[in-house]
Amino acid sequence: MNQKVAMVGTPCEIMAASKIQHYTESVIDFKIGLFCMENFSYSYFTELLKEYNITMDEIEKFRIEKGKAFIFLKNGKLEKIPLSIAKSVVRKNCHICAELSSETSDISIGSIGSEDGWSTIIIRTQKGQDVINNAISQGYIEAHDLTESQLKLLNKIADKKIQNNLETIEEREYHARPVLYQREISDNAILDEINNSNFLDLRKNVIDVGACVLCGACEYACPDGLITIKDSKPRKSKKCPEDCHFCFAVCPRTFIPEKLRNDSSKVLGDYKKIMTVRSLKHYDGQDGVVVTTILDYLVSNKIVTKALVVDKKDDLAWKPYPVLTDDIDEIVKSSGTKYSVCPVFKPLIDLKEDVI
Repeated sequence: MNQKVAMVGTPCEIMAASKIQHYTESVIDFKIGLFCMENFSYSYFTELLKEYNITMDEIEKFRIEKGKAFIFLKNGKLEKIPLSIAKSVVRKNCHICAELSSETSDISIGSIGSEDGWSTIIIRTQKGQDVINNAISQGYIEAHDLTESQLKLLNKIADKKIQNNLETIEEREYHARPVLYQREISDNAILDEINNSNFLDLRKNVIDVGACVLCGACEYACPDGLITIKDSKPRKSKKCPEDCHFCFAVCPRTFIPEKLRNDSSKVLGDYKKIMTVRSLKHYDGQDGVVVTTILDYLVSNKIVTKALVVDKKDDLAWKPYPVLTDDIDEIVKSSGTKYSVCPVFKPLIDLKEDVI
């Protein structure tokens, strides 16, 4: 049976998925991108919580908005941490991310611009348009247009992130810390770079300079299973074959093909339509519970065979881990933002088809 996977990811993970689709024969069929300002180091955030006498086990839910990290505790109490403090434990690679809204996805979803209980959705592809139209007609979701002021807010926040991080990128390049994915070179030049690069070049230009996003694309693409990611950066166990360049090609922080490249003058990227949406089927989740509901629609209608989502571990509170499933209950259980990262492509390794 041919597998078709719908995945959910942050902008960097969606770019990795797009590069995997570009350079390989991939099982990834539908991409749901998330709005993302930044992610936090799990270990450093755990240490920060100690200053507030909080452990991860005590936390029921996170939300980040209005300049604060809102931490809802299981005992009913609410703790607020100013983002000016929380940003001290933001992952360093997030400071070189020059997009907010996962611009190479089929649809992008986030809370910015929508009222409480609703989610903003950016439809980017015809496939994405068909999915949303059919989900509406089948009663999975309801939708209406954003107001002018809501759209203005979304554009403002996206632009602010892009401009701030472009300044960081310029400073890093000035100090000889490469940000390869922002370099605009031709596709032919990119292929030349790829054909002369392997894991050693990936380590030098991405991993060792703090640009790795821990998405696991390199681990997924390695045909010989030489690369592993556990709780730290990617590591290679043996010498790479002379003619293998897959890890360098699919990394979201190496050179981006022209058709996938972000245009910083379009702060939300290219899209067909922007709407505000909420679920008519699921009610226990974040904002409009739209990601969960779209995955339910895709799996239940057999448009995809499985969903790739991120859940949190039962034995290690709020520690994210990737799950590949066709179980709607498991998809519902994974609902909500985790605000940390994990090698999201790891479950796809067993499904991997031959790559070019």
